[in-house]
Amino acid sequence: MMTDLSFYKGKRVFVTGHTGFKGSWLCKILIGAGAVVTGYALPPATEQNLFSESGVEAGMRSVIGDIRDREKLFSAFEKADPQIVFHLAAQPIVRAGYKDPAYTYETNVMGTVNLLECVRKKPQNVKSVLNVTTDKVYKNNEWCWGYREDEPLDGFDPYSNSKSCAELVTHSYKNCFFGEGDVSVSTARAGNVIGGGDFAEDRIIPDCVRAALSGKRIAVRNAASVRPYQHVLEPLFAYLLIAQRQYEDASFAGYYNVGPDENSCITTGKLVDLFCAYWGEGLGREEKSEKNAPHEANYLKLDCSKIKSKFGWAPRWDIRKAVEKTVEWTKVFRARGDIDAVIRAQIREYMAVKK
Repeated sequence: MMTDLSFYKGKRVFVTGHTGFKGSWLCKILIGAGAVVTGYALPPATEQNLFSESGVEAGMRSVIGDIRDREKLFSAFEKADPQIVFHLAAQPIVRAGYKDPAYTYETNVMGTVNLLECVRKKPQNVKSVLNVTTDKVYKNNEWCWGYREDEPLDGFDPYSNSKSCAELVTHSYKNCFFGEGDVSVSTARAGNVIGGGDFAEDRIIPDCVRAALSGKRIAVRNAASVRPYQHVLEPLFAYLLIAQRQYEDASFAGYYNVGPDENSCITTGKLVDLFCAYWGEGLGREEKSEKNAPHEANYLKLDCSKIKSKFGWAPRWDIRKAVEKTVEWTKVFRARGDIDAVIRAQIREYMAVKK
């Protein structure tokens, strides 16, 4: 089932983390649908970033602020008077969590508390809230099968664990303050996301992009690790669908895994090989060994049966298409082409797929 974007026309939508990779793509979709969008986030984290390159700010109200600053967040929230809220603001990098765990917990846990406090204290018009977490919230037993929504939440590292905590915070607020159905609250646990415009540090596709743009070989660590890779449009349209359906019917509120089909759960090495194949130009990779590297899971997959059965949702682009579209975007960027045009074209192409 595809999200009916006409639902969002004229809706007031509040997006935290709008200057990030996923946030910028989400705002592009919402603006194109005719939503009245307010974003609240820190400035983009990298000099090169999708928010600046795409021109998304021109179509929305952008508030630059720290999710830990409750007073400023309250003020922005009150002015926006949203009907729908997407919470994406986070410290999103596993390795950054090892370097600064306190900041990671402050942002990911207390940031979630602050956002939900806005909803609790100003609920007049808010009807639908979606907190975006991660596939890494689960206690990872290195199983060969996918984790389901009722598995124990116990992320290992500070980033993953802080997102587990954010899930529990959301569950508590939902049970204690939003239990009557006036405000529908869900969480979405998405797998590893790729796509054009991600320039973050310590992520494999941005590492591929930087190597390709500089003419260097791609350094790959943990080439055998398995992850549920998916194009950024996959979870974003799932988020839009969840937020819409629970707005219309509170019984759809819940906790949902959002990930690719089995054939797109591949090793990091295979992902890099696909990137090299689509990029061409003799691009290659090399193994990178690290002494005393921080712990990262070797095997991680999601069971997405719940969202498929509840909403009729299904992935539209497999991993090959996801990598192809990432390379397509990046080559337009390299040529200093029309970034807005390629984003809009990819959204249209994604929506046109018959499922």
